Amino acid sequence: MSNLLMPKATAMWLIDHTSLTFDQISRFCNLHLLEIQALADGETSIQPIDPISNYQLTWEDIHACEKDPQKDLTLLIYEAQKKKVVKKTSRYISIAKRHDKPSAIAWILKHHPEINDAQISRLLGTTRATIMNIRNKTHKDMAKITAKSPVHLNLCSQEDLEKTLQENTLERKE
Repeated sequence: MSNLLMPKATAMWLIDHTSLTFDQISRFCNLHLLEIQALADGETSIQPIDPISNYQLTWEDIHACEKDPQKDLTLLIYEAQKKKVVKKTSRYISIAKRHDKPSAIAWILKHHPEINDAQISRLLGTTRATIMNIRNKTHKDMAKITAKSPVHLNLCSQEDLEKTLQENTLERKE
């Protein structure tokens, strides 16, 4: 379950505005029953926060729980919270390994010619111009380039390479 925003303030609002049991409020706010009783007795001066206006609860859920003391309140989860946003960051490749990219490109062109330039560019973090120069054998260091696996050079993972190959086979089937 997601964490509730300001549980004591939410509990205070629920005590003041609903007829929920202390046990229900305790379970929803993840607070001890004695803390809820202390809030109800006024032993603390906490400003209540409305969980409905904060989109954490609905009135329908509150009314259903008021009718059935055994039922628990459910915290609403935003769609944005459900989806884990994975921000893709560029992988850092050390200066010592950057000279290995042309060898990895040559390996991919030799062993997997079906992979297009855009996929190679994404996989290795290189430019299409570099790929074209190696493909046309016009790269400035062409004499020094030997085909080496990008996985063995630690420029990409085996999973990334396999994923790219699978994408390519799916594109050809369609």
